[in-house]
Amino acid sequence: MNTPIYDFVQNYCESNAVRLHMPGHKGVAGPLGVEPSDITEIEGADVLSRACGIIAESEANAGTLFGCRTLYSTEGSSLCVRAMVFLLKKIAIHKGREPRILAARNMHRSFLDAVAALDVAVDWIMPLAGDPYERCDITGEELAQIISDCRDDDRMPTAVFVTSPDYLGHALDIAELAEVCHSRGCYLAVDNAHGAYRKFLAVSEHPMDFGADLCCDSAHKTLPVLTGGAYLHISRNTDPFFTEYAGQAMALFATTSPSYLVLQSLDLCNAYLEECGAAFEKAARRTDQLKDALTALGYRTCGEERLKITLVAGSCFADGCFLATRLRERGIYVEYADENHVVMMFSVKTPEDDFRAVEMALRELANTSITPDDSENADTSASGETAGRSAERIPAPGLVLTPAEAILAESEYVDAAQCVGRVLAEPIVSMPPCVPLYMCGEVLGENAVRFIKGRVRVVKEPVRRTHR
Repeated sequence: MNTPIYDFVQNYCESNAVRLHMPGHKGVAGPLGVEPSDITEIEGADVLSRACGIIAESEANAGTLFGCRTLYSTEGSSLCVRAMVFLLKKIAIHKGREPRILAARNMHRSFLDAVAALDVAVDWIMPLAGDPYERCDITGEELAQIISDCRDDDRMPTAVFVTSPDYLGHALDIAELAEVCHSRGCYLAVDNAHGAYRKFLAVSEHPMDFGADLCCDSAHKTLPVLTGGAYLHISRNTDPFFTEYAGQAMALFATTSPSYLVLQSLDLCNAYLEECGAAFEKAARRTDQLKDALTALGYRTCGEERLKITLVAGSCFADGCFLATRLRERGIYVEYADENHVVMMFSVKTPEDDFRAVEMALRELANTSITPDDSENADTSASGETAGRSAERIPAPGLVLTPAEAILAESEYVDAAQCVGRVLAEPIVSMPPCVPLYMCGEVLGENAVRFIKGRVRVVKEPVRRTHR
């Protein structure tokens, strides 16, 4: 597969051109060493927001690999999520319907930012009682009932928005959800930020192969791509309206100075995927082997994602943050850790020595990383991943303002202890996983104090609007 972006930039570098354009380093090799390849949208380099040359050619190559219409982002899946929300609102208006999205609560903050900026109504699918907030399981049968309830309440959604796989590695049955959505006149949009590689397993597990209308992938998360490289995918079987306005949607939120280093990385990745796609199944099998070895040591894992291992507290350890610290002392840096989980991400570029190092370290730490103070009274009961789950969903917090109203309202900071009963003016987000604990426009209850530290931005009273 050809690499038009990379080839253009390399030819430009070799031409010894006089660079009377941005960026300011003028292509002179500096401390990073990549400066000569860092260009801007000069003549011949195409324009990302209205690609018709080498970028369009490279995007078409990516689309061939993924089996859909594909656009590039140099600003991660965050840009693609915002573009999807825009497209879903625009098509609702085009069809004379109220723009409304039914969304799983474990969405990325970029979704909330988009619905606030675009003032789109949202109904939430809340997590099951006992599950961590990063997880939001939903079956086709449940989704059908929720859509039916929304229709009866004159809140029929334009689309359903889900995250799969989620940050902990749980995946939804996208084919089942897509069938439910389409049979009821809804579109399905999937945040597949952590699952770009799933297209290239022995049997594809990618949302675009299971009926999703729109999907985003963070290429940089699981493919050999520089940070910021991502894809917006549009199904060939969905309404052509999405393809017609996709460029406008991306341009609305994107920078006018895209990184050509990231674009070259995406471009070169196409050739890698065509030539080395089988490497992903091999890496997944090696990760499966490590997961089996850790299970044999007594560690419990969760999630179905093949290149991610999520360890669950209550097995060989009681505190994920403490275990992550012990691993870091051994030179092993995990993707994410909280009190109940440790998330480790692997890829086709993970060396065999790294797999061995992880197994050796966790073998050494098995049954030793109980709590930070090694208390004999440590609570080693199972977390919500395997115990305490319920068929009931937690209730949605009270909403008195839309996200747009809350963000635009006059607000002030208050100490966490004083936030109960106040309306949140900006989402409370932990980084990572960038999944909001509480949404702007919601009233903070007594339980919120358990999870909030420091100061919180809340709406200045009085609040006059009330929303269901």
